[in-house]
Amino acid sequence: MKKAHQLFAVCALLAASTGVFAQNQPPVAPLQNVAQLSASAAVEVQQDLLSIAMTTTRDGSDAATVQNQLKAALEAALAEARKTAQPGQMDVRTGNFSLYPRYGKDGKINGWQGSTEMVLEGRDFARITAAAGKVQTLSLGNVGFALSREARARVEGDAQAQAIEGFKAKASEIARGFGFSGYTLREVAINANDQGPIRPRMMAMEAKSAMSDSAIPVEAGKSTVMVNVSGSVQMK
Repeated sequence: MKKAHQLFAVCALLAASTGVFAQNQPPVAPLQNVAQLSASAAVEVQQDLLSIAMTTTRDGSDAATVQNQLKAALEAALAEARKTAQPGQMDVRTGNFSLYPRYGKDGKINGWQGSTEMVLEGRDFARITAAAGKVQTLSLGNVGFALSREARARVEGDAQAQAIEGFKAKASEIARGFGFSGYTLREVAINANDQGPIRPRMMAMEAKSAMSDSAIPVEAGKSTVMVNVSGSVQMK
């Protein structure tokens, strides 16, 4: 019991000390002559990554047969595409592979359907389109364009520099407008985003006999990289 009284006394003393300390602290003065502002800059750049998805479907009464047909078509396509694959320039990977039952009016399974996909992607547009044109077991699905990480970083640096200069110019203008000679930076936040990460261009699926071995025509779009600088300044 004695220890409990001692502990209570210590807690009471600490609480009292804290209250006295808080009372002795000078009140925090409200912020004065602080302006909040933001500035943005956008840089448009040509997309430099191409992605072509090639697909095929199979239908049959036996699941194993359909699966083996899809597997054979995909393996043949991969073998052809790998002949000209080059890291970064044309990478080859598999995409979706699905197999699901088909139901009749009586609710029972009366067949199986499946699809498989191969994706060619990279920076060498000519290599990729030529490889796609030579694949005989898959058909063209869709074409998409994007901006590479390296290109985005390079352009983002330009946009950031422009946004910072815009922020500084706006801060000086606001300070002068309020009758101050200048400003000091209090806090700042920088955010970047890509207004056009992927601009897909869908292309109709064609029969392989019509495509022959010719390269598939493609045309890349553009992405806009935007950087926003926001924060507060102390006018003086």
